[in-house]
Order: sequence, then C-alpha cells, then structure tokens
Amino acid sequence: MALTCLFGALALPARASAEAPDDFLWGVATSGFQSEGSSPDSNWSRYSDSGRTHDKIGDSVDFRHRYAEDIDRAADLGSKVFRFGVEWARVQPAAGSWNETEFAYYDDVVAHIRARGMTPMITLDHWVYPGWVVDQGGWKNPKTEADWLVNAEKVVERYSGIGALWITINEPTVYVQRELTYGGIALTQAPSMFDSLVRVHRAIYDRIHVLDPGARASSNFSFIPGVSEAIDSVFTDRVRDKLDFLGIDYYYYGVALNNPTAAYAALDEFYNVTPQPEGLYDALMRYSGKYPELHLYIVENGMPTDSGAPRADGYTRSNHLRDHIYWMERAREDGADVIGYNYWSITDNYEWGSYRPRFGLYTVDVLGDPTAARIPTDGVDTYRRIIHDNGVGADYVPVMAPAFCSLVDPPRSCTATR
Repeated sequence: MALTCLFGALALPARASAEAPDDFLWGVATSGFQSEGSSPDSNWSRYSDSGRTHDKIGDSVDFRHRYAEDIDRAADLGSKVFRFGVEWARVQPAAGSWNETEFAYYDDVVAHIRARGMTPMITLDHWVYPGWVVDQGGWKNPKTEADWLVNAEKVVERYSGIGALWITINEPTVYVQRELTYGGIALTQAPSMFDSLVRVHRAIYDRIHVLDPGARASSNFSFIPGVSEAIDSVFTDRVRDKLDFLGIDYYYYGVALNNPTAAYAALDEFYNVTPQPEGLYDALMRYSGKYPELHLYIVENGMPTDSGAPRADGYTRSNHLRDHIYWMERAREDGADVIGYNYWSITDNYEWGSYRPRFGLYTVDVLGDPTAARIPTDGVDTYRRIIHDNGVGADYVPVMAPAFCSLVDPPRSCTATR
C-alpha cells in the first residue's frame, strides 16, 4: 500500500477547504428484513427457504430484539441520522389485517432514535413484500400497486410530524433484478414492474407532502458505472420532479482499464473487487450536473469483507471510509450540493442470500456465534472521528490512488483532471 499512498500524494492537488457544513447529515443505515430476524412470511423469507440462496435468513443479527443497543451504538458515533425500514410483511400479515404489536415495535424504534437525538430515515420498501402479496402474483398483479399504497400511507400517517426523512423504494433497478433472479417476475414483466414502481413512488410522494408537511422524501438508486443513462431512464428520470433530494448508493464498483478485479462483480464476489473511491466524486459530479435542482444524499456507502477477514491487499474499512469522505468533500468543493452521508451498515447483516459479505462497522458472526456479539471494526473509531471533525481534513491523502482512466462515468471520468 505504500506505493499507492505515494502515487496518491503525487497525483492529487492541495485542497483549500474540507469541512462539511454544521448541518451536514452524518448517518448509518440498516434495513428490516436484512437485520431484524424473526422474519414473517414474505417474498424474501420464501426465497431464503427455497434452497437457491447460499444461507437462510434465520434470526439474522436480531435487530428485532436488539434495536436499542444498535441505536445506542449509532448515537455514540455522533450520528445524526439512523436509517431503517418498516417491513410491510411484519405490520400487515394478511390483507386488511394490521399487527399492532409489530407497529408498537416500530414505534419504539422511532422513539429510541429520537431520544438519542437522531433523525429517523424510514424506508417504505426495501425489496420485501408480504406472502399474501406473493400469492396474488406480486408485482405481476396490478392490484399490488393499490395494496402497496395502502400500507405506505398508513406508515407515513403513523410517523408523520417527527421530522423523518422518507425513502420510498430502495434501489428500484436492483429490486427488479432480484425479482427476476428469484422468479418474482419474468423478463418480459420487468418493464411493467418499473412502471408500477414509478407510479407508486409518485403517488406516495404526493401523499407524504399532504400527511407529513415539510418532510423530505426520495428514492435511493444504486450507481452502476458505465450504464448510468440506461439506469436513470427506467426510474430516476421519470420521478425527478417527485424528489426532494437525490439518494445515491455508491459501493465497490471497480471499473477501470487497470482494474481486472472488476470481473469479480459478475460473480457477486464484491469483497474481491478493488474499491474505486474516486468514483464517488465522479458519481456526485455527474448528478450535480444532470439534476442541478436537487440536493444529493449518499444514502448508502460501504465496503464488504469476506466473512470478516482482512482484505488481501491490506485495505481496511477505516481506509475505505476516509478515502470516500475525501472524494465526497472534493465533490462538494467543486460544487456538488451534498447534504448527507450514511454508512452501510451499522452491523453486518443478511446480504440477500448470504452472510459472507460483511459490511458492518460492527461485525457479527451470525453463523458462528449464537450470541450475535457486536464486535467493533477499525471503522468505528474512524467514523466517530470523521463525524466529530466534520470530515477528514484538508491535508488528508487517500490510501487508494485514483485509477488510470476510470470508466465510472465515461468518457468524462477517464479524461477529467480531479
């Protein structure tokens, strides 16, 4: 890593300023199905039990019963935002039937977040819908739109007036891709599912602004390098007038002419992909220019390790955090209106079929440790320091040097001088 550091020091210009504004929203993220455990009947509990996933969901990290301590961990970092999801399958186990016990659980989650001085960021749909919706055809059935909106409106109405940030649909493009993978829809039905997601987002956005005046709402999309226009065209371009900020998820997309590890992405082995932190700068500058009317919020960013083991190249979660914050700050200095950053995630969780990818600031050995102990990674102290200092400082030099001819946002990202 020493040569990488040296190259970075030689290649990057000095910075005049680094600090984020005092109202910048530092946060952490999690999701319902992935972390709660005690999973009710849903499309994803069925996918997990189908034998087609690497691991079954089981009790995951048991956020359902340990939410208070995880919320405390986030607050102790200095976080201002805690993102979680209200699971439709949990609160509406049957058509027309609401589970008040489960709503009381979410009431307490919200109360804990607010008591620790954080803003709840509430996700309405993180790829999971109830088993009774599966039985009526899921997103293949036009009726699902109306059912989705009934649940979403009930959740918004219940938590209006608390200053929540709202995420309507998590990563719509990947949502559709996962439904294709596990048989929720057929390939010919993908356009129809995108149409449905666009319609329900637009409808609930309007209802949020009636039921929760002054609230801010968005959808977060997964930035996939090189195909941004195609990804934008199926969802984000169609809802840009119904967004209060643009939610961006940027991960480990190592696409560059000198980065052969990008091939691991096709195998879902993202822990073997060399991260490309400067790509976050490219993504932010792209959308700052494309949607100049919108604030930008990094709703998810993180790095997986293979079952919690150190990376072979020595790159750590602490390195990853600092490097990405550096490039976020560079984008802000160059005009990108970035208002927030969430680290994904506060703990390890179920990564849609496997416990092998470990993203957590706190690692949890779900399969090997029946106590599900939360063990801090080096990212904990680093993120606490970043939040305390409101950034990484003008003299920080990234550990991971910029790639030669990045293809994150071609051709600009290959030719631009950052």
